[in-house]
Amino acid sequence: MRLGYLDAFSGISGDMLVGALADAGADAAALCAGLEALGTGARFRFERTLRGGVAATKFHVEAEATGPCRHLKDILRLIEGAELPVRVKQNATKVFDLLAAVEAAIHQVPVERVHFHEVGAVDSIADVVGACLGFELLGIEEIHCSPVNLGSGVIHADHGTLPVPAPATAALLKGKPVYSDGPAVELTTPTGAAIVAALASSFGPMPAMTLRAVGYGAGTRELSGRPNVLRLLVGEDSRAAEATLVAVLEANVDDSTPEVLAYALERLLEAGALDATLEPLYMKKGRPGLLLRVLARPEDQERLAEIVFSETSTFGLRLYRAERRVRARRTVEVEIPAGKVRIKVSEDGRFAPEYEDCRRLALASGKPLREILLEATLAYWKNR
Repeated sequence: MRLGYLDAFSGISGDMLVGALADAGADAAALCAGLEALGTGARFRFERTLRGGVAATKFHVEAEATGPCRHLKDILRLIEGAELPVRVKQNATKVFDLLAAVEAAIHQVPVERVHFHEVGAVDSIADVVGACLGFELLGIEEIHCSPVNLGSGVIHADHGTLPVPAPATAALLKGKPVYSDGPAVELTTPTGAAIVAALASSFGPMPAMTLRAVGYGAGTRELSGRPNVLRLLVGEDSRAAEATLVAVLEANVDDSTPEVLAYALERLLEAGALDATLEPLYMKKGRPGLLLRVLARPEDQERLAEIVFSETSTFGLRLYRAERRVRARRTVEVEIPAGKVRIKVSEDGRFAPEYEDCRRLALASGKPLREILLEATLAYWKNR
């Protein structure tokens, strides 16, 4: 699988992303041809430039200064009518559907009545479609993003002067890791936020990959103290088959009974936790306690956190991301006198009988568990 990792240390905008994709190897002529298929009358070009001493590509959209104020249906009609790959149309539609939903919530109007204003301008439409087309041209199947630098200060929009981030940017990145660093300017725009919110699989550290290409997309202005670029790293997934970025939930507990904590572990595992453990530790004032640690898929984090709060006495949790790697494995089945046992076999040849199968057969047959485990091991070894 080919991965793309967006390093948004100077924020992210649509034009920076399209520039980074071209810089990483997406065919500029194909990008321009695809955007011209939208029929907006705009012209598109790429320029090699420098930002803070770093060579980067700047994406330019040349269109009339004023244009029609578009509704969602107008933008989707442009996308659907263009000669573009199906997945590009699907992803661009996903981005604009998300933007429309956010704008409708902010302004308390139905989605069909949302006026896109700045985001409906030709350059923003080109940014969204150009980004989706660039991912397709590079063969990127999965997109990941770093924590997003929002910038600070104020912006001047149709609705007046507003603090950074813009309302749409804040709404789009709700639940995502963000921060503010550097000069007092808007570093992440609603268009850039919408693209990563709609298309990125995760936000956090870079996944393990075999790096194939690096691209830098230039922002419009020069920034003091940092290059105003978006970095894109492209590579093949080098993670094990089940490697993922996981959420880690931790709590120190010193006033829950063993029965309560054992029940909490059962609830967490039944609810989809990848793992849940207890470790002894000494806490403040010399109190013996336990460290509860839960590994979870990022999308399950909040649901499992609620179980921890409801089933234990803790008042607080530590939450962070980590990379979990599991060797690729397959399952085979062996026959022993007591019945069938599944055997987990790793990519390097190591194997182990499935405990639950062996436990079930031990109880049903009356044989000791150690004998069932040994019989299953010998049966696999003989037939492998």
